[in-house]
Parts: sequence; structure tokens; C-alpha cells
Amino acid sequence: MQRSVEAGSPRKLARVVITAALTVAAVSACDATEEALREDAPQSVAETAATPRIAWGACPEPAEGASRDPRLTCGTVEVPLDYRNPGGEKIVVTVSKLPAPESRDRRGVLLLNPGGPALSGLDTPGVVAPTLPQAVLAAYDLIGFDPRGVGHSTPQSCGLDDPSLPGLFPYPAADGSITANADHARSTAERCGKNGGEKIRHFTTANTARDMDVIRAALGEEKISYWGQSYGTYLGTVYESLFPERADRVVLEGNVNPTKVWAHAKDNWGKAMSDRFPDAARVAAAQHAALGLGETADEVTKRYLALADRLDSTPAPVPGTSLALTGAMLRTVTYSLLLENETLPVLAQFWKAAAGLADGKLTEADGQVLRQVFAAPPPTPGVPADNQATMFLALTCGDAQWPGDVGEYSRRTAEDRAAWPLSAGMPANIWPCAFWPKPVEEPVRVTAKGPRNTLILQNRRDNATPWEDGLGLYEVLGNRAAFVGADNGGHYVYNRGSQCVDEATVKFLTAGLLPDKQVDCADITPR
Repeated sequence: MQRSVEAGSPRKLARVVITAALTVAAVSACDATEEALREDAPQSVAETAATPRIAWGACPEPAEGASRDPRLTCGTVEVPLDYRNPGGEKIVVTVSKLPAPESRDRRGVLLLNPGGPALSGLDTPGVVAPTLPQAVLAAYDLIGFDPRGVGHSTPQSCGLDDPSLPGLFPYPAADGSITANADHARSTAERCGKNGGEKIRHFTTANTARDMDVIRAALGEEKISYWGQSYGTYLGTVYESLFPERADRVVLEGNVNPTKVWAHAKDNWGKAMSDRFPDAARVAAAQHAALGLGETADEVTKRYLALADRLDSTPAPVPGTSLALTGAMLRTVTYSLLLENETLPVLAQFWKAAAGLADGKLTEADGQVLRQVFAAPPPTPGVPADNQATMFLALTCGDAQWPGDVGEYSRRTAEDRAAWPLSAGMPANIWPCAFWPKPVEEPVRVTAKGPRNTLILQNRRDNATPWEDGLGLYEVLGNRAAFVGADNGGHYVYNRGSQCVDEATVKFLTAGLLPDKQVDCADITPR
């Protein structure tokens, strides 16, 4: 649930768009093999030794200016770095809690993950709580955590020169070449190998799921309920696959297809961008008199594509910063601000400012928009600047092996670039994962075997985790899950204007009731 980042304000979201907002999608899932986990694969240590209860106290210091629910308390659990060697090196995972009021209605705990991959989740309970009705708050302690390697949970660093995520999203050169992308991917992988060492190979989704079971035991719970968004949906399906008897009620929002983790997770991104972009183009067209971007969505789209191509060839320096606006940066910001309907007006203003910058006619108001969008978020004390980028790579490269043929990436990028101009070939391009060491284990196999205890929430026009991937997860889980789809745009489904979606979610969390067939919600109203 990316809600943990800046709590939904369009202005605040714009300020962090280049870092955390981008990761929501990062990847919707790798070429996960169909082999089941080997019988000797590591499991949780929670059942083999007494797990100490969490000692609750003050939470780690947040980033400057970040808000925090004063009711939140934090603690730590100790887990093995390598679950195949439970007596070996230990790492620390930091956990947070927003307790339910004392009541006979309490059911247990609801563990939350905001996705990313590699977003901090310590403050997620305080962000999510205001969106939930009292009936849910009375039923669950809300539990957040920084996944292993992330934030305050033994944070990892590759020592990257560019700590932001956009550098990891490889747009081809202006002529479509990926030579520079391949060189950058190789050098990034080599740097992570040198600075992260062998240890970083154990910071995987499967081991994070095993950590979750240690957290469950440390909370004194027989089962945990779970709500994961974006990457968090994959983490949730891995947990309930490894520990089906420990998963109570599971909500998955903005979904990853587990059969595509991670090399083919981006296969549907071009189409998803094409489906979502018109929502923003219509917002811009409605303000043509003020913005001058076109009177129709088609006109806006054509001007946007022309601007992106122009910036590919001639980047435009951004006044007051050390940045030059490139076509890749224009596309990255666009992708990020498409994640929320609330930020579509901000996106239209950004397009106007970018066009003015490229034309040498930047107004003071336009300059303010650009400075706002590109302002770096304040650092989190004790966390390396490249932590999110490092762990994004550790997870997407370490969960499953990627193909290594540069020529094949070049061919696929050219095809994708021709088919989906709005994404310009980026989804098929080469990542550092092509040069990453072999994963320590096979991907966890997700199947239809298990209790019927999962609610899938999916928007039809989600540019981060596409509709097709949500349906793909539904097909994999079969009768284990119910599917509630919303005729809406953006990455977030719950609390985004559909009473139909919200009622289905609350009914499941409070009464355990799932729809018996696929539900299509069309009652979207602006919030």
C-alpha cells in the first residue's frame, strides 16, 4: 500500500514522485518456474524454537517533516539471514503496532505491506487506519514492518552513485539503442556484487515471507491476516503458499501475477500505459485554455509524444536544480503521477511546465511546479541513500533468474517501442538482473491449493500492476480467491470512490464473507 508515502496529498506526492512513488509498480512480477519449492527448502524457524515476544517501545526517528500516528509503537525480531542455516548470522527486522481497542470484537492482527518493492512499512498502520471503519479497527491490531534489508531492518546498500529509482528504469536512447542501458546494467550489478557481497542474495521475497511467520510467532498469534498492495500482493501469495495454515484473511490490492516474477512482470506495461494515459489527457484537454496542450485527448497525447522525443534528443536544464529534463524523466514522472486520480491535475501542470522549459518560455509558476516535482525527499536517519534502489534490485533480481542475452533484450525492446509509443520500449529493456548471480533458491510456487481466504482488488486501468496481471493472479489462485474489479484508473482500489469495493473489503475483513463470483464495480465517484 503506497499510502504509506505522504498519505495521498497531490502536492506531497509530487514532491516524492522521483523516488518512492515510482516503486509501486516497479515490477508487477519474473519468469517464475512451475517447479514446487524443493522439500529441503528452508521454512520458518518459528516452529522449531521458542520465539521471544516483541518488546514494544519508541519507533526509530522518521525523516524530517514526516508525520507519524502518536499511538504507534515499535519493536524488533531477530531472524536468520539464511533460513537454511538458522543457527548462523542473524539480522533484525523492525515491526510497528497500532493496537485495537480492548474489545471482545478483536479477531487478531492485520499485517500490512505497502509494496515497492522495498518500501518501508513502519508508518503504514497510521496511514491506513483513517481509511478503515471502526468495525475493522476493533477487530485487528494493525501491524507494519520494514521488510528485511529495508529502512530500519538491517538496511542494505550497493553504494550506488545515483540512489534514485528512475536510473533503474531503462529507457532506450533517442535512436532506440540499448547499448548504454546494457553497460549501466552490468556496472550496477557488478557494484552490488562488490559492495553488497554474498549476503545480499538472501534478501528475497521468500525469506521476507519467512520473516513474517517469525513476526506472527513473536506477536503470539496462531494466524495472521494480511493486506498487501502492489509488490505486497506477491509477498502475500508467497506467505500463504509457504504457510497456508497460518494465513487468516488476505487482501491483495493492485496485483502481481506470480507466474511472471520478475523478468516478464513488465510484459503488460505498454498496454497498461496506453489504457491509463487517456484519463490524464482528458484532464489536460479540459484545461486547454490555461494549459495550451490540446483541445482533445488525442491532441494532448500527440503533443506529449512529440515533447518526449524532443527531450530525448535535447534535454532541458531545470532552473534551480542540477537536473536536465530528459525524455526518460518526463515519462518517469508521468508514470508516477498516473498512479493516483488525485494527481492527474498535477500531471497536466507538469506537462505544461515541461513544454515551457523545452521552448525556453518557462514561467515562474511553471518553474515552481518543476522544482516541486523534482525536490528530493528528506533522508531517513540511519538509512543509506540508495537503500530503496538496492533492495529493489535485491528482490527483483534475487527472487528468480533473468535471461542474459543482450541481443534478445534489444530485439524485444525494439518491438515494444514500436507497439507502445507511450512507454518507449522501457518495459522490455535490460536490467541489472541480467548480470545478477544465480538466486539461492527457486521461486515459491503459487497454486490453487489452500483455503478460500483471499480477496483480490484490481483497477481496470492500473498502469503499475495491469488488469491482466490481476486476472492472472485470480486464475492461479482459483477457488482460493474472490475477484473484485473496479472500473477505475490508478494503482489504488480501496477507498478510491467505489462503495462497491469498500463494502466487499470491509465485509470480508469483519465477517470473512467473499463474493461467490467475479464482481465488477462501476460506481466510481470522485472523493
